Amino acid sequence: MSITAERKAEVIKDNAQGKGDTGSPEVQVAILTDRINTLTAHFKSHHKDNHSRRGLLQMVNKRRSLLDYLKRKDVSRYNALIAKLGLRK
Repeated sequence: MSITAERKAEVIKDNAQGKGDTGSPEVQVAILTDRINTLTAHFKSHHKDNHSRRGLLQMVNKRRSLLDYLKRKDVSRYNALIAKLGLRK
């Protein structure tokens, strides 16, 4: 259910603040969003996979925490990120 190394590198490149940036909240949220989208598609055909559903809920909560942190620190970066990723507020 995880993303490939190539896809992860592409997501990091698209959302990095600078060269070598892999830990900023923007990058972490983008990676989590990609993984969440992959798992959501998985559940379309495997609706009884409750063990993976628990992992999905953990990822959603982690993403929410990171977005809350970013909103507290810098609202403009938060607004740019949710617009870029197409997330609801």
